[in-house]
Amino acid sequence: MKKYLTRQNLIYLLVFGGAVLLTAAVAALLANINQRKAEAALTGFVIQPIAADELDPAAWGVNYPLQYERFMMTEINYGQTPYGGSEPYSKLERYPAMVRIWAGYAFSVDHNEERGHFYAQSDQENTQRVQIVNQPGACINCHSAEAPGLIAELGWEEFNHTPYNDLVERLHTGSSCADCHDPATMELRITRPAFINAMTARGIDLSEATRQEMRTYVCAQCHVEYYFAGDNKVLTFPWTNGLNIDDISEYYTDLGFKDWTHAESGAQMIKIQHPEFEMWSSGLHAANGVACADCHMPYIREGSIKVSDHWLRSPLNNLEAACQTCHNVSVEELERRVVTAQNTTAELLRSAEAALLDAIDAIVAARAAGASDEDLAEALRLHREASLRWDFVSSENSTGFHSPQEAARILANSIDFARQAELAAKAVTAALSGN
Repeated sequence: MKKYLTRQNLIYLLVFGGAVLLTAAVAALLANINQRKAEAALTGFVIQPIAADELDPAAWGVNYPLQYERFMMTEINYGQTPYGGSEPYSKLERYPAMVRIWAGYAFSVDHNEERGHFYAQSDQENTQRVQIVNQPGACINCHSAEAPGLIAELGWEEFNHTPYNDLVERLHTGSSCADCHDPATMELRITRPAFINAMTARGIDLSEATRQEMRTYVCAQCHVEYYFAGDNKVLTFPWTNGLNIDDISEYYTDLGFKDWTHAESGAQMIKIQHPEFEMWSSGLHAANGVACADCHMPYIREGSIKVSDHWLRSPLNNLEAACQTCHNVSVEELERRVVTAQNTTAELLRSAEAALLDAIDAIVAARAAGASDEDLAEALRLHREASLRWDFVSSENSTGFHSPQEAARILANSIDFARQAELAAKAVTAALSGN
């Protein structure tokens, strides 16, 4: 009599087979754990305590060699991308309009493409900008791992207004593990008071931040717009009204703040610094919960180990890991999308620069015709508004990619303001000449 495999017997067989496989897997895992323990016993490796004030990445690398090896790769010059990379070329030579746009300010003398995080302190120390202007210690906040220690020693306000050149001999380290990680737990942490102050003022409790949020916040400690407030030059983020350029412009106007007086037009100017966090905040990646680290420090594997890649760099240098995790298209298509957005932004930047130079020329001509500051008040206001919007995109290190639609909007307004400034100045000249 033939026996047939009933449905119930099949279920029993599958359950039994599954149990056998699970038992084998558990046994293999236990064997692997025991092997690792045996290896550790043979090598004598144990997690070494990291001192609370340890800044040398090599000391952290004893426990975390893969992360340390990748972080030290930020010393590598991997070359240029279409608009960035790690080659420290002169942006003033590539975009000569910048010299006149920043006339009278130190950036018109020295402005280079930045290198990797390894060079954060040494590149600042060697820039001509710190030799032309005796910058305050506030500049150290994001360029040296010694900053938190100096803040603890001197106090927040004293640290900020102490001249940079009085503290430079105490600076030896660029970015370090300690900037972003708690040495006892390795949890992500915020170490820079200005970011804490700004987020608290916005009603955001950083103690409640998720790990994914922290993977952006540790970057936003430094990759932001800022200014030095008051006589003590306290590092401050202008976020009271919001994060977009219109909010920031309104903040500075209400405050009556200026960074410098333009050497040609006489306008009271604002120098915008690297506002990556602000620009990213208006983009699609931010809206979909994508953190800075997802693209600039994507996960990598070595054997069974999965870690964030600590070789921080342009995603264009690492498209497979940085982008293909989410975007199921070819590397060639990904590069095309990025560069298309950047090319469009770059074209608008050049148009804004041309409009700004025309506005400056018109204001200079009006002054030559006898115009006063009062006569040119509207032209000067428009010059300032046009310039800070151009600078918001120009100094943001993605050439618009972090938020292409916002970059285009900002530059359209910059061009409009600059052309209005030009027309206002020409109207003044015409009135003075009786035409």
